[in-house]
Amino acid sequence: MTTIEKIQSLQKLNSGLYKKDFLLTWEKTEKDLRIILEVAAILKEMRAQGISPRVFDSGLAISNFRDNSTRTRFSFASASNMLGLAVQDLDEEKSQIAHGETVRETANMISFMSDFIGIRDDMFLGEGNKYMREVGEALDEGFAQGVLPVRPGIVNLQCDIDHPTQAMADLMHLQNEFGSLENLKGKKIVMSWAYSPSYGKPLSVPQGIIGLMSRFGMNIELAYPEGYGLIPDVVELAKKQAKQSGGSLNVSHSMEDAMKDADIVYPKSWAPYHIMQQRTELLKNADKAGLKELEQVCLANNAKYKNWEYDDAKMKTTKNGDALYMHCLPADISGVSCKEGEVNGDVFEKYRIKTYLEAGYKPYIIAAMMFTNRFEKPGDVLKSILDRNRIRVGF
Repeated sequence: MTTIEKIQSLQKLNSGLYKKDFLLTWEKTEKDLRIILEVAAILKEMRAQGISPRVFDSGLAISNFRDNSTRTRFSFASASNMLGLAVQDLDEEKSQIAHGETVRETANMISFMSDFIGIRDDMFLGEGNKYMREVGEALDEGFAQGVLPVRPGIVNLQCDIDHPTQAMADLMHLQNEFGSLENLKGKKIVMSWAYSPSYGKPLSVPQGIIGLMSRFGMNIELAYPEGYGLIPDVVELAKKQAKQSGGSLNVSHSMEDAMKDADIVYPKSWAPYHIMQQRTELLKNADKAGLKELEQVCLANNAKYKNWEYDDAKMKTTKNGDALYMHCLPADISGVSCKEGEVNGDVFEKYRIKTYLEAGYKPYIIAAMMFTNRFEKPGDVLKSILDRNRIRVGF
């Protein structure tokens, strides 16, 4: 389909995304997820054609990262700039938050001329998504009371439960690799724990993957060593969704068995649910000695499972010996970024460029989340952008 044909098809759909924050993929309907993918694809095509999709003449997109980031931070900045918004980082150490400023006050003070707030808060189990909703409630009050001329939309850039921008970028990657969302039905995807020489990696990536891919009829193999489980409620939700979509979700404790005949593999380390619970309490109490002790215990336990590395032998057991390898990056690459890690260096190198392509969808997914939040009829606005045909300077 041409760009105009995609826009015309989009114009026929009613979006439920207008003025709604994007906090969890499973809070959105399948139709709305498809709309975001379509808007992202159209924005990507416009960019490739040199058409400027800037719809904001001024305004801020607030970047609030409470944990480190490379890909998502720059993807949010790229998406905001593409739509015409300036990006302002909220550095909590340089703000009055360090002096006890409340969430409701901060949310309003940063939002006088803001259109979006992107938040990453994945360190504290049970707190990250909760914090985003608290910010949302404060913005609702500020807008209702006339403090804010516009209620900024919130985009979850990773929390303790889900990583929706990553999962949606991954889905867009799969859509393009396999030709359509419909072609994903019946495909086997392995979301597997993998060994890492570090501890404390969030649960939100594997939970985001099973929480989203279970919506599209895929057969999910969730593999991890005994004791490395995810949040039980998320796993149960994914099982329910898989059944409803005609797919399945099976839990395995053997990486070798899980990889057999897989179409897609996603070997990624994470910390066990019960460990993240302990870690959260220690972080809240600023117990540095306790955190150090927990780290040593966890690293020693991780070391028992160094064989949970995606290597050539496991790759050969996948479908045609060439399952699509995926990773949110950065991967722990054996012999490259670490001595022993999640994936063998030669295997990673084979799929390295595809992981870059996978990551490259994220700016457009974030832009689509912002676009559909602000415009009730995104298809009509995209049509006006196409008709305007403003060429990017320097293209």
